[in-house]
Amino acid sequence: MQGLGPVQIASHEPASNEIARALLDYILSGQVGPGEKLPSERQLSESFGVGRSVIREALKSLGLLGLVEFRHGGGTYFRGAESDLLPRVIEWGLLLGERHTTDLVEARQHLEKITTTLAAARRSDDDLAAIEVALESMRAARTTEEFVTADVAFHLAVADASGNTVLANMLKSISSLLRVWIHRVMEAEPTFDVSFHEHEPVFDAIRRRDPDAAGGHMEKHMAKASARLIATLGDSTSIDANT
Repeated sequence: MQGLGPVQIASHEPASNEIARALLDYILSGQVGPGEKLPSERQLSESFGVGRSVIREALKSLGLLGLVEFRHGGGTYFRGAESDLLPRVIEWGLLLGERHTTDLVEARQHLEKITTTLAAARRSDDDLAAIEVALESMRAARTTEEFVTADVAFHLAVADASGNTVLANMLKSISSLLRVWIHRVMEAEPTFDVSFHEHEPVFDAIRRRDPDAAGGHMEKHMAKASARLIATLGDSTSIDANT
């Protein structure tokens, strides 16, 4: 397969990270179009000269970033690069690996708690109105896409209400990744109710200007949401190993 070949693995880095970067280069070369199938696990393993477990981990990283999708028994497909996520992936150089993924999830948990605590202390009436609009949009959502859009808007509105532009911009810088993560979790859930009801006490505490309660409720929501995300990672790859 043109564009694929053995990869030199750096001793200080997991092999799956190097393979993920090589796969990204292959995708960006234009040899795989949006919606097209990637070579099989067996073919990638032979081309890169690594074991199938390494290929699975590399594909899992790309799946977590929303760049590829896995179809049961049908292989792996490039989803396309129409969003702003792909350039950010390249900019961050995260690609990604389980440790980096866990670190980023942990960083988001702390960031969300801080911005929520500040929002409860500093929010204006306009800030509160923006948060409430997002919450009501979550309540009214009928599709996963509608819910994800409203969910991301809620968290960004809370960050804006914190009054700290550095913290707000940090959260906005990963908003595309948040969208991918929330979408992944919501597609695995039977309803939106659990996630929605975790946001309600956060809003109520911000409305009451209670920083401790707001931060505490957001911390609980982040812990549960992160656990739901991590739980989906074990099911990330369903590649047909025989093709």
